Amino acid sequence: MKKQQSGFTMIELIMVIVILGILAAFALPRFADFGTDAKAAAVQGVGGAVKSAAAIAHAQALVKKETDGSIKLEGETIALKNNYPDAASIIKAAQISDKEFTVVAVAGAPATITAKGVTTAANCQVKYTEAESGAAPTIAVDVSNCK
Repeated sequence: MKKQQSGFTMIELIMVIVILGILAAFALPRFADFGTDAKAAAVQGVGGAVKSAAAIAHAQALVKKETDGSIKLEGETIALKNNYPDAASIIKAAQISDKEFTVVAVAGAPATITAKGVTTAANCQVKYTEAESGAAPTIAVDVSNCK
């Protein structure tokens, strides 16, 4: 009588492992660089927060009839220039933390918000230029090189 054997042979198991190794070698490079995408998404999110904070502060300044004074947003005093937050105050208005981002904000100069750990800071940042008379502030988001 012939005994029937069940299960896999050693060669079949080795071939499955080899095929899985080949698939992993091709799939790994496609999923390995999520850090760059995450930094770019974070900077784009900060750009949206800055745009929203500028619009909210502008709306409140119009309601309160403030032009170059200050307003209060969520307990923070926001200094205004031409009915929009100045460069130093936009960081407080947008509630941006310096734990995740490198922030350079001085009144009168453009504020820059850069993701920490990038190799080229100028190509992974948000730049907020204060409003000129009769115009909105310029908010430029650059995520061309967030490595």
